[in-house]
Amino acid sequence: MKIDEITLTMFSWDDIPATKYGRHTGKFSGQSQLGLVTIRTDAGIDGHAFLGSASRGANLDAESLIQFLKPQLMGRDPLERESLYKAMYSRARMTTHRAIGAMDVALWDIAGKIAGLPIRKLIGTARDSIPAYASSPTFTDTREYVDQALAIKDAGWAAYKIHPPTEWRTDIKVCEAVRDAVGDDYTLMLDSTWAYDYPQALRVGQAIEAMGYYWYEDPLAEQDIYNYVKLRAALGIPILATEYSPGGFAGYAPWIMNKATDYLRGDVAVKGGITGCLKAAHLAEGFAMNFEIHHGGNSLNNVANLHLALAISNTELFEVLLPDAAQKYGLLTEIEVSADGMVHAMDGPGLGADIDFDLIALKTLHVYS
Repeated sequence: MKIDEITLTMFSWDDIPATKYGRHTGKFSGQSQLGLVTIRTDAGIDGHAFLGSASRGANLDAESLIQFLKPQLMGRDPLERESLYKAMYSRARMTTHRAIGAMDVALWDIAGKIAGLPIRKLIGTARDSIPAYASSPTFTDTREYVDQALAIKDAGWAAYKIHPPTEWRTDIKVCEAVRDAVGDDYTLMLDSTWAYDYPQALRVGQAIEAMGYYWYEDPLAEQDIYNYVKLRAALGIPILATEYSPGGFAGYAPWIMNKATDYLRGDVAVKGGITGCLKAAHLAEGFAMNFEIHHGGNSLNNVANLHLALAISNTELFEVLLPDAAQKYGLLTEIEVSADGMVHAMDGPGLGADIDFDLIALKTLHVYS
């Protein structure tokens, strides 16, 4: 079996509500572009993936995917994923981890379809469901955080994570208000989106540690290993970093060796696909660390993330980024949280997701081939 065609169909994502998650995204709204990656084989089995998100259109990655990654795969056996992964990474300076990740997810989709198995079973299932947590947008009013946290708790979800306004004094007040509202026993996390310097990060960390927050995510700049080491030594609350640490999979090593984080972090978009994330999860497991999976930025990436989460044992919670309208698009059946606060497996072969090909045809802007 050989790969005989790769296309990238760009389609519009309309009516995105005004949303912000921190300084790194700013406020985005209106329209973005997603890309449908299709890897075709001479056996008639196709693999698919989505590229892009509501805040970062696929147009930013499209040309490099076709120019630099497509030639590495054409004529190759799609089941040689490790070899293909390394071939794509040999062009990493000319493209992005997101483009590599989309191609890798599509290869895993092919493999699952060939085997007649969902990807999680192809890897080796650890479980069939995982607890969900809600991940907030950035609000301007503390009451909005409180109301959303209470609604999530009442819906039976496992936890609530705050993306705060990113001014440290205000952020502490938001965390206090949410803790007071949900009570002492409900699981809360803070994701400060790389907003603080060391003194600010220490003050916020001490405050939320006293409030019993479950983890403290990305308080410092993503490359600031020196101050992460200091911060982790000064706090008892677990630190969760490395979501955007430079270097992809290879970039995790200095964080582990310097004891700069308690958990590793990644997803199929920013760490080069399922292959890259599996490597990271197994690396983390070797050091008795969690590999907590970040939201993938689009619906099909999140399906791939779910397969990954269900195939490994060292991730604890599944992130659901809110609002839905800024995260879900292009599938006929989306991932949903059940009444018991769990996200359950998709059982079709490969990714097992129902792509809305009619919508994509209606919204197509351009096809790269």
